[in-house]
Amino acid sequence: MSPSTFTVDPGGCLRGRLRVPGDKSISHRAIMFGALAEGVTTINGFLEGEDCLATLRAFRAMGVRIDGPDRGRVVVHGVGLHGLRAPAEPLDMGNSGTSMRLLAGLLAGQAFDTVLTGDASLTRRPMRRVTEPLARMGARIETAERGMAPLRIYGGQRLTGIDYTLPVASAQVKSCLLLAGLYADGVTRVTEPAPTRDHTERMLEGFGYPLRRESDRTFAVAGASRLRGTQIDIPADISSSAFFLVGASIAPGSDLLLEHVGVNPTRDGAIAILRLMGADIELLDSRLAGGEPVADLRVRHAPLRGVRIPEPLVPLAIDEFPALFIAAACAEGETVLTGAEELRVKESDRIQVMADGLAALGVSAAPAADGMTVRGGALAGGAVDSRGDHRIAMSFAIAALRAGGAIRIQDCANVNTSFPGFVASAREAGLAIRELID
Repeated sequence: MSPSTFTVDPGGCLRGRLRVPGDKSISHRAIMFGALAEGVTTINGFLEGEDCLATLRAFRAMGVRIDGPDRGRVVVHGVGLHGLRAPAEPLDMGNSGTSMRLLAGLLAGQAFDTVLTGDASLTRRPMRRVTEPLARMGARIETAERGMAPLRIYGGQRLTGIDYTLPVASAQVKSCLLLAGLYADGVTRVTEPAPTRDHTERMLEGFGYPLRRESDRTFAVAGASRLRGTQIDIPADISSSAFFLVGASIAPGSDLLLEHVGVNPTRDGAIAILRLMGADIELLDSRLAGGEPVADLRVRHAPLRGVRIPEPLVPLAIDEFPALFIAAACAEGETVLTGAEELRVKESDRIQVMADGLAALGVSAAPAADGMTVRGGALAGGAVDSRGDHRIAMSFAIAALRAGGAIRIQDCANVNTSFPGFVASAREAGLAIRELID
């Protein structure tokens, strides 16, 4: 991807109707489960961003026929749990941690060797959180220094189910182990310390695979069953919607309708936090689409106040905190986040990079090991380095709605990993944004 810079003029408001691209987490899983199923899976609403396309290319490289994507429609001709073939070269996951961590579990049970690699950012992200429990199941995986990618996964290993309690709430680790459990002897049981997104569990059930929900935090699968092809309707991504929820909340005169947004209760933390801050967000026409709850979200400007964010909401909003930090910067008083150390090991150190960016715009932001304290105040214009993190780039673009001058955001090319067409969508809603390809 060519380097790019966003320049956003100050002021304005967000109005009208908007449908953001499909949910990234569900798009990844739809390709994976469709490939491992017997029969054909038809996917509508697939996110054609770089991260999800990396997953799609990986399965093509392992012999799966995949038609599309064509305007969000993908048809996957499943090969069954044991029908994948050895790829001719390492599988490049680009910037996608979801792809790498989930595929590590899936590939640990194959008969062939594989190498998973990625870009400079991905190869700095921690992978021991999946390789260590997989080793307990019998997997053989070699990592680079300090447990990072590339991962060399040796095939032909006999996997055995384990009981595993996650040390940190992580849907990626939970999903990795459940996928490995499809290939293991006996039962694989995963317990999480706090609820995380449950798309994997819902999708297993949607593909007809027996899943035991032993409690609201413990899930179990046994090997030797089958997945059956199905139809999947992917809702708009709540994480991509969050930028516009924040933007319309902070900009006077805003009245925006976000259409067909996924409101899975394991993903709706951003809505709950914004409402605690005083946001005016209304859920309209709540319904189910492909087993996932969706709604149209109407958001209007409202004065926000600082809050202490309840820790149980943190895992439910972990990807939305860059945008929520912008809401905190525009709120009256102090917003305090704790229990979010996971933000340190995302595409960037999101705590430090957001704190640096807010400080560059004149807002008091005090980073801590597991969170940040933000004191609301006047946002100035200025330059911010997103450090190649798509969510940070989009968050500071939205901040310009309340800034005193233009905001220039560097290193924005990775926005395409999760939100292709962000600039056009933001302009459509009312943001005065321009992109310069460096």
